[in-house]
Amino acid sequence: MSTPRIVVTGIGATSPIGGTAPDSWTALLAGTSGARTLEHDWVEKYQLPVTFAAEALVRPETVLERPIAKRLDPSSQLALVAAQEAWTDAGSPEVDPERLGVDFATGIGGVWTLLDAWDTLREKGPRRVMPMTVPMLMPNAAAGNLSLHFGARAFARTVASACASSTESIVNAVEHLRSGLADIVIAGGTEAAIHPITIASFASMQALSRRNDDPAHASRPGSIDRDGFVMGEGAGVLILETEEHAKARGAKIYAEVLGGGVTADSYHITANDPEGTGAARAVRMALQMADASPDDVTHVNAHATSTPVGDPNEYTALHSVFGDRIDDIPVSATKASTGHLLGGTGALEAIFTIYAIRDRIAPPTINITTQDPEVPFRLSGETQDLGAGQQLAISNSFGFGGHNAVVAFASV
Repeated sequence: MSTPRIVVTGIGATSPIGGTAPDSWTALLAGTSGARTLEHDWVEKYQLPVTFAAEALVRPETVLERPIAKRLDPSSQLALVAAQEAWTDAGSPEVDPERLGVDFATGIGGVWTLLDAWDTLREKGPRRVMPMTVPMLMPNAAAGNLSLHFGARAFARTVASACASSTESIVNAVEHLRSGLADIVIAGGTEAAIHPITIASFASMQALSRRNDDPAHASRPGSIDRDGFVMGEGAGVLILETEEHAKARGAKIYAEVLGGGVTADSYHITANDPEGTGAARAVRMALQMADASPDDVTHVNAHATSTPVGDPNEYTALHSVFGDRIDDIPVSATKASTGHLLGGTGALEAIFTIYAIRDRIAPPTINITTQDPEVPFRLSGETQDLGAGQQLAISNSFGFGGHNAVVAFASV
């Protein structure tokens, strides 16, 4: 029996540069930055050393019906907004609920709900803590609420592997579809963790850019003067299904998901392996599942967070797979525009990768000053033409805990 082919039939996103997936893509191609000074009183109250981030451009509570939004943490709100867009984009398919699954992800979960409840407990006592606090803060809340909203009964699974989370959820969805557990899977990830505690913590570990006077140019992956990442928030969702099922219902197909790889560094809880061994192995696994070679790859969406250590390590990993050819493959580092969505970043970048091979154009990497000789990717502040012929692209995600996840897409 042949392995089922898995295709993308619906796309949805809400990001720092657009309230929908197409709007986000248009803004990305235009070189827009989603990083802005934070207009919240808590920035001054807590004297935060970093005063900017890339918040979702369209607030989810303005999109959802108020009774629904009130029962969801912002992370689940963003997930539902993106999933509704993706489901509609897929044609709102009719499917047996027991053949519809959810593979979703977050890095942190409902941090706003958790810490707001703690403040309420301390200031007003236990009787004032909302009864929905735990269902709102739990990391599986987004997956559970998507299952409820769309009537998905095959499964509703959650991945929490830091910044690799939503790429891993897409890889899991492919495996679940190929194993026959579902006909359609709602896959992706979400994050809404731009909060005083996370900003203070990331800043304390010297991970965030300190360019408070120039947020739009703060994230600069591959540049020699990069000084850290910019926090972002948002969600990305893909509707994945077997090609047979998609064609039977006459669905449009964006791309084929050829495969993915998931590995662990077992090196350090926050730093990635400077040799890039685990990351390289994830790329090789993705290409092996795709029955492809490194020579077939035409585009890479790099993890490229804009940290001094992370960017060179990713280059080392990819050079070990592609050799000197990596210097000729058009690479995009889209966090320069969107900031880093943590657990939601892989899903958003998967969407950008799909659009790139559909339109045969690699999006620009903004804010490149002087490119670091230790990160000699083929980056450009302008779009790059991917050319004619079959397109095969990979999207990389690496996270705290040593998590590595890579997914491969092909044009159709």
